[in-house]
Parts: sequence; structure tokens; C-alpha cells
Amino acid sequence: MHEVHVAVIGTGFAGLAMAIRMKQRGITDFVLLERAQEVGGTWRDNTYPGAACDVPSHLYSFSFAPNPDWTRSFSPQPEIWRYLRRTAREHGVYPHIRFGHDVERADWDEERGRWIVRTSQETFAAKVLVSGMGPLCEPQLPDIKGLDTFQGHAFHSARWDHDYDLTGKKVAVIGTGASAIQFVPQIQPKVERLRLFQRTAPWVMPRRDRPITAVERTLFRWFPPLQRLVRAAIYWGRETYVIGFTRQPKMLRLGERWAKKNLFRAVKDKELRKKLLPTFAMGCKRILISNDYYPAVAQSNVDVVTDRITEVRANSVVTADGTEHPVDTIIFGTGFHATDPPSLEKVYGRGGVRLGEAWRDGMEAYKGTTIAGFPNLFMLVGPNTGLGHNSIVFMIESQVNYVMDALKVLGRKEVVELDPRVDRVHAFNERVQKQMRGTVWLTGGCESWYLDAKGRNTTLWPTFTWSYRQLTRKFDAQAYSIRLRATEEVAAVTKADEAVH
Repeated sequence: MHEVHVAVIGTGFAGLAMAIRMKQRGITDFVLLERAQEVGGTWRDNTYPGAACDVPSHLYSFSFAPNPDWTRSFSPQPEIWRYLRRTAREHGVYPHIRFGHDVERADWDEERGRWIVRTSQETFAAKVLVSGMGPLCEPQLPDIKGLDTFQGHAFHSARWDHDYDLTGKKVAVIGTGASAIQFVPQIQPKVERLRLFQRTAPWVMPRRDRPITAVERTLFRWFPPLQRLVRAAIYWGRETYVIGFTRQPKMLRLGERWAKKNLFRAVKDKELRKKLLPTFAMGCKRILISNDYYPAVAQSNVDVVTDRITEVRANSVVTADGTEHPVDTIIFGTGFHATDPPSLEKVYGRGGVRLGEAWRDGMEAYKGTTIAGFPNLFMLVGPNTGLGHNSIVFMIESQVNYVMDALKVLGRKEVVELDPRVDRVHAFNERVQKQMRGTVWLTGGCESWYLDAKGRNTTLWPTFTWSYRQLTRKFDAQAYSIRLRATEEVAAVTKADEAVH
């Protein structure tokens, strides 16, 4: 068993941010446990055609590692993945990574005051466990009768099969979320027939994307304050969106008019327009951006099917109206396990309580980061830290600042554990849910992955991100139960440390 001070799970934006900040503070006794063979998280796994970010490039990056070389205002997946690899390399993170280490189970050992983390290769004992797995790591497949009898080829967009040639194929795309509207325009010209099975039409805004000129990139490289100014302008502009989502829903009507104009300009067929026009308030579900989605689905080889799928057969998909749609390929654009992440089944806290059991009534954490009954565990991109308007990287950096402050306390030899008080956890989450009332996410008239089985929004932050930055600026030890070692234990640990060094 390998003893480490901090074990971090995952090497996406969250895991890398945590590792880099520790390196900058002189903390080197840590490992990053990564199931894959390279860093990158979501941006390593999602390689489907057309994959790109819907947050502007200058904002969707670390504040401490600006990238003057973005080639477009909205970065494509290969550039983001390349940025993450380069950043990890430049900050010396790679030596701390254990690739091919899929975390199978993590148990809190009360007596030792350690997390026992079992991976597919080794076991680690860590005083602190940081989860950087994120909510978009495990693809979700729909529960459809007969899916296992399908004799054609099927895959999820997050596990794109690049060896499979779609040319001339009859393809069924299930789902019309953020991934589907990006890959559908890329595959539409290749396939013989594309049947797009849509449960709910999304709001799709124009994508105001453009190349970043060589002159701009040179200026950013030689005068970094200019890029920081651009980043700040984008941040504060995006921050204003939350007003429409939470306080002044009338502001969203202007966005709806722009989205309708985007639809009507590209789609001339009235029946198809009717299918593609959302019936809920903008913002209730994730707002999508695309310039080529509507033109693609308006092509003669595309059918938008709005009838519910009832069954999958050997070579077809059957809908509620009785129609059997012949297909030889199914691509799932059905999202991820956002409200039931894989960590629910793998993490066991005080008394052997499984995280999924602790959250049986819904996810909740103190400041979206720490969980009562799970000492010394910090969850990055935890409950109610997701966003519908700004950059998740900003939230991640806010959480990392909070964890780094907590590590100062946990770095003291006499401190065994920090466990958030139940009353403080409940009070914080009651306040969050109170702020959520009246927002478009609850009143917009839609079903979305933002909501859990009980209809609570346990995914998004309900107000401005700068307020979250203020909440996490300092670690508030008074909100925690702190267990200390006995004096003689501290002396023994100190003596052992001196002997080693």
C-alpha cells in the first residue's frame, strides 16, 4: 500500500487544476489516479466529429495558464485537449500521474484517518482524497426495449468509433443535445439516410465563431494583459446572462427571438419548423449554439422523428405510431450520468456508508465541495456547482482555492480529519434551493438533466459565479468538526518524520 498525503481522481480540468496549485504551493506528496492513458478528461474522451466548446476560448482556460495560441473564438476539441496536455507538462504534473489506474473503491479508515483507495492496479492510503471525476464522465444509454437485440453497429457519441465508416449507412441518432447538434452536421453529407429521434426540441442560437488572427495571437503572446482584459470582458458579459435565468425571465425573450430567426432562416419547411421549435422557456434546458445544425437537418436525406421510441429490433427502430424505421447504425447522443455519477457506488465514508446511500434523497454538499460523513473528501464540480451561463473552469478554480486553504489545516500533524457539520451542510443547501425557486430551470416547463428524480436542481449554481468565488475564498474551519490526535500520538508521528528525514 502506497502512503500519500493527497490522492486526486481524474486528470481533466479539475484534477489538473488541483495538481498544479499543489505544485505551486510546494506540496509534492500527491498522486493523480487516471483510468485512461493520457490526461484530458471530457476533452480526451469526446472526439466525435465537430466536437467543440460552447464557452469562448479565452474564458475556457486556466487563469494561471493563459493560452495566446487559440485559433478560434470557440475552441475545437483537439485544441483544448492539446492545451491541457501542454499545461500539465509545463507545470510538471506528469510524474505524479498513475495512468491505467481505474479507481474501483475508496473507503474511509476511521482508525488510521486515511482514505484507502483501491485501483485496478494498486492500493493507496491518502490523508486527503480529491475527486476530480466530474459529472460528464460516464455516458448514459437509454432504457429501450430490445436494444440488446440490435444487429447493426451502435455507439455513444462520447465513445465515437472512428474506425467505422458511416458512408452510405442508414443512421439513427437518438438525442438532440449539445453533442448531437455538433456531430449531426458532420455526418449528414456522408450517410444515405439520417433519422434524428428528438424527444424535445432545443433552443439553438447562432454560433458567433470566428478565426483569431495571427496579429491577435502575437499581441496576446507579447502583451498578456491584453488577453486578460479580453477574458475579463467575456466573463462579465456572460455573467449578466444569469439575470435572465433567475430574476428577469423577460430578458430571455430577446434570445428566443434570435433563436427563432436562426431557425426560420435555415428551415423553410413549415412542418419541420414546427418540430424544431421548442415549447418551453429558453434556459430551462441547456442553450445550444450552432450555425450548421438547422441547415443539416433541413437536407433531403434527414428525417426528424418526434414520436417516442418504443422498441429496437434487429435492424430497425420502432416508434409509438407503429412505424418501423430501418437502420444499420445507432448513435446515442443521450448525455451522461450527471445526477447519478459513478462516485455514488465507489466511495464509502464513515461507518461504511456508501455515498449513494448518503445521497438517497438527493445530492448535497457544503459549498458544493465537502460531504457530511465523508471526512477529508473534497469533490470538485460537486452538487450545485455546474453552470448554465459561464465557464465551469472559473468554478473549479474557486473550489481549488478552498481546498488549498483546507490543506493548510490538514497539513498539521495533530489534525486527523475535517468533516462538515450536518447542520451547516443542510443550511447551505436549503439556501441554494431557496435561491433556485422561480428560476427558469424550475419554472421553464421542461424536463432536463439539471433535475434529479425528485425534481430538484442539484446540478447548477443558482446565481452569479462571483458570489461563489467569495464563498470559497477562505476555508471556514468553524463549519467543520475537527478530530485531533492525542498529544503522545503527535509526538510519535513527529519523531517518525524526523527519523525518515
